[in-house]
Amino acid sequence: MKTPSLVIVSAVRTPFARAGSDLAHLDAVDLGRHAVSSLLTRTGIDPMLVDETIFGCVGQPPEAMNITRVIALRAGLPESKPAMTVHRNCASGLEAITLAHAKMCAGQGEVFIVGGTESMSNMPLYFSKPAVEKFTAMSRARDIKGRAMAALHFRPADFAPVIGLKLGLTDPVSSLNMGQTAELLAREFGISREAQDAFAMRSHLRATQSNHLLGQEIAPVLGKKVVSSDNGIRPDSSLEKLAKLKPIFDPLTGSVTAGNSSQITDGAVALLVATEEAAAAHNWKPLGRLVSYAATGCDPMRMGLGPVRAMDAALHRGGWKLEDADVVEINEAFAAQVLAVMKCVSDAACARRSGLEAPLGELDPAKVNVCGGAIALGHPVGASGARLVQTALNQLHATDARRAVVSLCVGGGQGMAACIEAL
Repeated sequence: MKTPSLVIVSAVRTPFARAGSDLAHLDAVDLGRHAVSSLLTRTGIDPMLVDETIFGCVGQPPEAMNITRVIALRAGLPESKPAMTVHRNCASGLEAITLAHAKMCAGQGEVFIVGGTESMSNMPLYFSKPAVEKFTAMSRARDIKGRAMAALHFRPADFAPVIGLKLGLTDPVSSLNMGQTAELLAREFGISREAQDAFAMRSHLRATQSNHLLGQEIAPVLGKKVVSSDNGIRPDSSLEKLAKLKPIFDPLTGSVTAGNSSQITDGAVALLVATEEAAAAHNWKPLGRLVSYAATGCDPMRMGLGPVRAMDAALHRGGWKLEDADVVEINEAFAAQVLAVMKCVSDAACARRSGLEAPLGELDPAKVNVCGGAIALGHPVGASGARLVQTALNQLHATDARRAVVSLCVGGGQGMAACIEAL
């Protein structure tokens, strides 16, 4: 029996906006619904043809557990069609695509809507455990006097919120936040502050130069105003401006700043994927094909190296060499992290330190993140993996190229990568 091949038929996304800015009034459901509704409109597909909807989301809102089901129903997909949410931290959006392939191989569907959504503006604030215990005691009091007595136990510190986003960006195994893991890579691989800032400036300038191509990915959002473009791109980015920013994770000796790190962002991406047979039966012209993919583990303290082993595994499974890729997308969690990965795939000594027996091959920097990356565009964590696939395919078609590799580091010490072929 032939293993079904997954093809990407269409892709659309919301603009990506800095947290607290243009899209902050929309939650993750609203963003995901907009992406799915726009996809249905662009393709004109009959919603009854969709076998299942699968989205990635890292910070699921408590009022919309299994957020994908809520998104699907609000976007007009039939209630008879199931939906599920996946969570592999930063690679969740890519995981949604690969899970659709796994379901196709298992005979559990031929047409899927996949993608990811994240509203980092709306990540919750929590009370500390001692404060929760005091609130619980007050709620259990049987009369006014009892509640008053319980209230006397509160202290000002009990009302200081615990920031959910900060918790989510701290690894519980290594106790390092994601920025600290980037600082570790910068030190171990000798990546200077100047090199990081230069890479960050490159991201903004490349995104600026690719504004038209990126604009084709976007379905404008109508709200208080029309939001039709990514608002994190800085066309005037310069080394002088970046050099003025102070390190935020290691103030004394660090080199990772807000300027050479990914932006905290709101956004959503939706893709229509199907088996080749289903696409042919409905006369759909696919954008590309998923050739292979892999998820691998690494040291949580060096989570930024995750793409190295993942790319190695995905390339091996696809029968490709690194040189075969016309486009390489490495999610820009941090400039230091991408630069470390680029060293590890090409340099023998660095490759061994990342767990490879030998380098993957020469990596032409001109092929990497041609349209910029998360430093300029932003990193809505549940959606970024899907955005990389969308952007890579758009680049391939714009340049009449054929092959792309996309990859992400994953908080907790993982990496994920996929090989994609334009059709």
